[in-house]
Amino acid sequence: MDRQELDAREQAVLALERRGFASSGAKERAIREELGLAPVRYYQLLNALLDDERALAHDPVTVNRLRRVREARRGER
Repeated sequence: MDRQELDAREQAVLALERRGFASSGAKERAIREELGLAPVRYYQLLNALLDDERALAHDPVTVNRLRRVREARRGER
């Protein structure tokens, strides 16, 4: 699978991550209503996107911010 562009769902995941949410409940509701995904599946997709160079090319600010957050959390464990 040698695609150059992210598909619509992958782009939607990154777009949702760019938004600020007042609470995790509001974010989970948006994940379910806007993307039709269970939160667990959403975070699986998001985590895979953080390792995808296409995602980095599509939205470097968001991907790099989330990579830093992920690394900080791994360091806490």
